[in-house]
Amino acid sequence: MTSAPLTAQRDIAMRAPAPLPDPIADIADAMRGWSLEATLPTEKEVAALATIVAPKTPVYLSAVATRDPMAPVDAAVRLAAAGLEPVPHLAVRNFASTALLERFLAGMTEAGVHRVLVIAGDRDRPAGSLRDAMEAIDSGVLQRHGIGEIGIAGYPEGHPGISEQELDRALREKIDIAAEIGLKVNIVTQFCFEADPIIRWIERLRDFGVENPVRIGLAGPTNIATLLRYARRCGVQSSAQGLARQSGLARHLFGMSAPDGLVRAIAEARAARQLGDVALHFFSFGGIAATARWASAVAAGRIIPDAAGGFQVAPP
Repeated sequence: MTSAPLTAQRDIAMRAPAPLPDPIADIADAMRGWSLEATLPTEKEVAALATIVAPKTPVYLSAVATRDPMAPVDAAVRLAAAGLEPVPHLAVRNFASTALLERFLAGMTEAGVHRVLVIAGDRDRPAGSLRDAMEAIDSGVLQRHGIGEIGIAGYPEGHPGISEQELDRALREKIDIAAEIGLKVNIVTQFCFEADPIIRWIERLRDFGVENPVRIGLAGPTNIATLLRYARRCGVQSSAQGLARQSGLARHLFGMSAPDGLVRAIAEARAARQLGDVALHFFSFGGIAATARWASAVAAGRIIPDAAGGFQVAPP
């Protein structure tokens, strides 16, 4: 028989309120495994970056249609030599031949690359015979060069030229084919300005049985004019509304904007809901060092939550 004191203790414990949320702890936890995106960082930028971020921090190297598709190889070598993890974009439409793609992957192998982000690329007309990401994934070329994991693109706010149904179909097809040939798959999203579409999209993925890791793309600290320019270029549908909420439009057009409200909202959702394996991925539109310093401070919990639903980075 249970004694009266033990029963009373159990009743008190059952009535005890749940622990209050700790926004700083939730945000720091959500920042674990964060990654960064840059375009061909210079030797000076890589050296500075290595003094800011933890070793093996993933640095994604974006592909630019107007540049030599082999250009990211040198940047990957620099990042690896500095103790960071280069993760190049493989934009298949940028390659004029499969031989050039093989050279690209061979160079990345020498830099120690074991995962890439496979995308079609921004070209309206392919430079060669490869037209979409699926062709590269299914060709076997990635495994031949030691690639064991791929990222594929996700679109929480949709794509201006592709329907939601087609995006869903392509996502599942890439995941299924990659699984069949032994490639791990993570999903890296476009950069977004609103938390609700991101969270709903991830929950929908999980409802459909897609449990792959997701990296949520966010714009790092930069000025609002730059954000608007990239938002138009990337076709983020709700960019204007999101920017209005993010900045309050109380700042000057060239004032700085940081994704603190988005990070906090995602962290709170991650703590309260079953979002699965989720990490944050920052586009360095305002400069790779500035983005890295901001993200590193947030990951270390050097932040002060504010009443507006965001936070400020505390002085070091």
